[in-house]
Amino acid sequence: MAKKQFKAESKRLLDLMVNSIYTHREIFLREIISNASDAIDKLCYISLTDDKVGLNRDDFRIDVKVDKDARTITVSDNGVGMTAADMEQNLGVIAKSGSFQFKKDNDVASQENIDIIGQFGVGFYSAFMVASKVTVISKAYGSEEANVWESAGADGYTIKAGERSTWGTDIIMEIKEDTDEAEYSEYLDENVLNGIVKKYSDYVRWPIYMDVTRSEYVETDEVTETGAKKKEWRDYTVNEIVNSRIPIWQRPRSEVSEEECINFYKETFYDVDDPAAVIRVSAEGTVSYKALLFIPAKAPNDYYSKDFQAGLQLYSSSVMIMDHCDALLPDHFRFVRGVVESPDLSLNISRELLQHDRQLKIIATNIEKKIKAELIRLVEKDREKYEKFYSAFGLQLKYGILNTYGANKDQLQDLLMYYSAAKEKFITLKDYVEAMPEEQKYIYFAAGESLAALRDLPQIEPVRAKNYDILFMTDDIDDFLVRMLQVYNEKSFCSVSADDLGLETEDEKKKAEDTEEINRDLLDFVKEALEGKIAVCKISHKLVSRPVCLTTQGAVSLEMERYFASLPEAISGGQTVKAERVLELNSNHSAFAALQKAYATDKEKCAKYAKILYGQSLLAAGLGLDDTAEFTELVCGLMD
Repeated sequence: MAKKQFKAESKRLLDLMVNSIYTHREIFLREIISNASDAIDKLCYISLTDDKVGLNRDDFRIDVKVDKDARTITVSDNGVGMTAADMEQNLGVIAKSGSFQFKKDNDVASQENIDIIGQFGVGFYSAFMVASKVTVISKAYGSEEANVWESAGADGYTIKAGERSTWGTDIIMEIKEDTDEAEYSEYLDENVLNGIVKKYSDYVRWPIYMDVTRSEYVETDEVTETGAKKKEWRDYTVNEIVNSRIPIWQRPRSEVSEEECINFYKETFYDVDDPAAVIRVSAEGTVSYKALLFIPAKAPNDYYSKDFQAGLQLYSSSVMIMDHCDALLPDHFRFVRGVVESPDLSLNISRELLQHDRQLKIIATNIEKKIKAELIRLVEKDREKYEKFYSAFGLQLKYGILNTYGANKDQLQDLLMYYSAAKEKFITLKDYVEAMPEEQKYIYFAAGESLAALRDLPQIEPVRAKNYDILFMTDDIDDFLVRMLQVYNEKSFCSVSADDLGLETEDEKKKAEDTEEINRDLLDFVKEALEGKIAVCKISHKLVSRPVCLTTQGAVSLEMERYFASLPEAISGGQTVKAERVLELNSNHSAFAALQKAYATDKEKCAKYAKILYGQSLLAAGLGLDDTAEFTELVCGLMD
């Protein structure tokens, strides 16, 4: 029979599809199995009104067979089949979808349990990514004749009469020889094919049968010295169903236990720990979808690396469309794992990517709300479990606020936790505000490298003296984050290093100002002695028992300076960010009296005292000394 040519545009589309549309070659099996499922769906629909079909739902099946010697993979179904005219129309013209036309002609969209995913008519041609030749043997329902469609690719195809005993279709793919660029032989390995079926087609509604190799320990004809028969492991082949068929998220909630969901999570996402929470969603309305989501209890090893792949598994008609659909999750909830399935999504031509349409955005918005609600439930009902989760992903929530310049603060601020100086445990901002005395003006916080360093900060003394709590913040980004939050529940944040803590009376402020004015010359001398290391030397309003502390003025805090100093040069560009340092002295401390005396009698000694006090302020702030040797000599000099 003469070879027929694809139309010119079909040739170009075939070349584009094989080389560009599909990201992974293994997709071919998903597409061929999906087409087989579509064919069965069509015949199943016909059987609802035509008893001549003679098949029950349990009789339908898809078979995948491998012949390593012939280098072929055959996918067979007992679905509706194709006539020669169908082959000409659906296989001879690329992007002509028989499934789409069937839905249009029969209005199956309103029928339950009838899912036909093929809508573009290109999935079949994905076979040419791995096959040098494709043969289709098909017998249409109600026809006495079978036909054979055959093609080696863009050079054309033939259609001729053939033989097939029953209705349905066989697609025989002759796998390409291996090249330096691709090892096509891997697709002839039953374990590889089984893995592809599990990955993409595990939840196709019809059973997929494959020959699977098993091993058994059997007796042999050989006899041991004791007279017993020897045993050995022998392989045998069994034809069995390799797909699960009914996805756990499609089953009624009453039929799926929490334990089953947890086991599904562990097996699917390779986690040995139980998730912190399981979220099940079944939504109907403008967009219908089902989701089974999991909040992990701890972060995987690669979570905070560029190798981590965020996103949910996305299914349509029980076929996996994407393994990591990040469009369904906001970045601040990128740790969530799970599955979403919807019949209402707009698929693009390759079924690998989604057009970012309104349906997708609606699902993503709803999922975000569900995750937030579940996390709030943990905060309120299971604090211990939430604290474990927060230790793993709290930084992600903080970046969710920071990376959007505060746009997400209303969404995330109730999920933040900080260590309470008063309660000596982690609490939420809501906990803090609810426990505030009525007269307390601010949410006080201290930012630093560690809890130990923060507990020893001189600046916390006046706040704790009032029995006000302080939130200890130890992440590098906390100081930036507070500037984004600004206010929580009508209470402003106030750093313990702030110039005005709102604790002093007007009389106390006036007294401190008078003391500073009286000692103006001394304070200027100290600044000069430190040779540009500080911007200001002043009398402190906040020190109680400590002699000195280091604070800042302007927009850059000590924590910001420390953060920018920790950045790699590739990020910072070698540029440094410096805070304007302020040295605060306690005028009621004996060290200040010694400084005053030295200033009056021995300026050189006064300069040394100034450097010692500055060194003490650096150590108290958790900063390194500028010159350790000089500081040691100054301290030792006091012993002379």
